[in-house]
Amino acid sequence: MSASPVGPPLQRTLKKRHLSMIAIAGVIGAGLFVGSGAAIKEAGPGVLIAYALAAVVVVLVMRMLGEMAASNVETGSFSTYADKAIGRWAGFSVGWLYSWFWIVVLGVEATAGAAILHRWMPDVPQWSWALILMVLLTLTNVASVKSFGEFEFWFASIKVAAIVIFLVLGVVAIFGFMPGLDAPGLRNLTGHGGFIPNGTGAVLGAVLVVVFSFFGAEIATIAAGESEHPESSVRAATRSVVWRILLFYIGSIAIVVTLIPWDSATVALSPYVAVIKLYGIPAAATIMDVIVLTSVLSCLNSGLYTASRMLFSLSRRGDAPAGWSEISRQGVPVSAVLASTVVGFLTVGLNYLSPDTVFLFLLNSSGAIALFVWLIIAVSQLRLRRRLEAAGAVDIPLKMWAFPYLTYATIAAIIALLVGMAFLPATREQLLVSCALATVVVAIGVFRRHPVITGRHQVDGHLLASNHRSAEETSGH
Repeated sequence: MSASPVGPPLQRTLKKRHLSMIAIAGVIGAGLFVGSGAAIKEAGPGVLIAYALAAVVVVLVMRMLGEMAASNVETGSFSTYADKAIGRWAGFSVGWLYSWFWIVVLGVEATAGAAILHRWMPDVPQWSWALILMVLLTLTNVASVKSFGEFEFWFASIKVAAIVIFLVLGVVAIFGFMPGLDAPGLRNLTGHGGFIPNGTGAVLGAVLVVVFSFFGAEIATIAAGESEHPESSVRAATRSVVWRILLFYIGSIAIVVTLIPWDSATVALSPYVAVIKLYGIPAAATIMDVIVLTSVLSCLNSGLYTASRMLFSLSRRGDAPAGWSEISRQGVPVSAVLASTVVGFLTVGLNYLSPDTVFLFLLNSSGAIALFVWLIIAVSQLRLRRRLEAAGAVDIPLKMWAFPYLTYATIAAIIALLVGMAFLPATREQLLVSCALATVVVAIGVFRRHPVITGRHQVDGHLLASNHRSAEETSGH
């Protein structure tokens, strides 16, 4: 399945503002606005600790990825680095698993967006809205990488603006400057069973709920290959991940649990809607629908882009059909985009036809992939850094902190999260199905590269025999 570059290369038309917003959009997903309610319900105000612990893991993983990307920007990002650090089977496996994750996400997000639009315009069937959203974002990705970047820039801008307004109003309300609202003080943080009302175990369980919300931050390193200044853009995006997570995630969740009792039914249902209502802003639910829809469109846009670029990279390395590496005159791997879209359309259909069986199985199959990817990133960085140091490299553009100790600590933390998924009933099935899928993909990767299977041993054998005969002829035997 070898592939050679066909047509012009990928165009570097993404500007620094595009990459900055792509990095931000990768962190701010619909999971923040919708999924945080379940985490708050489980851990109470202690959910802040859960978010902080998860954030530490993500920041360390991004720092490691940034170190590798700043030294060598690749469209395949961590899949390419795994190729070099661990072996071709590892790059093959993580590349396909990562593509699969985003393809399944397309079905989830298209359905979520369609549900919102159907509420607004019930005369149009929900499946029609899902189809429209998929077609719209496919056209955006096929047109050019610049059109993808522009759409993502404005989607991210809306999300950032919404959260900034939310934070500013929250600070005003907390300090008692909002008309009609008393300053809450610490009563909601400590007055409903304490800061950790359900115990430490609930906080650790919440880590497993919230950690997946951060998946997507790595998209910036994939998009960097099509940016004007890839090395500097990657460094900037990686360095800014700390304040983005602190501000957008931990900051906004802190506003929620400070202003609203964690055990309120409204918080469990939709924490951000509950706070917006507290601000006295009319049509809070509609406002949140608009923000969530924007997040959904952003996720569809970036998910399709990410899956297609990973498939393109796999194709260029001979690990996917050769046709997926063909590039249009606009610099877009159209075949890879359409390949991602076709499977995405199928997942949308399965979500409507068999939501509780087939689609649920597909969803579970991607449940632990984020942790698999992060583990591969950490191991790859560990090995590549060792090689750089052995080669005497000292001028590394972006270094991992406290190497190798924090790298080892991150690997241990990721393994602990995987073990935790096995013990938590809500995530056990996801882990098992994801592990089954990963085992199959890894087996295929090893199978394809094994010399006995590929027949390369026969070629090597003929060469050895030929060399042996030549040696005999030279010596006169």
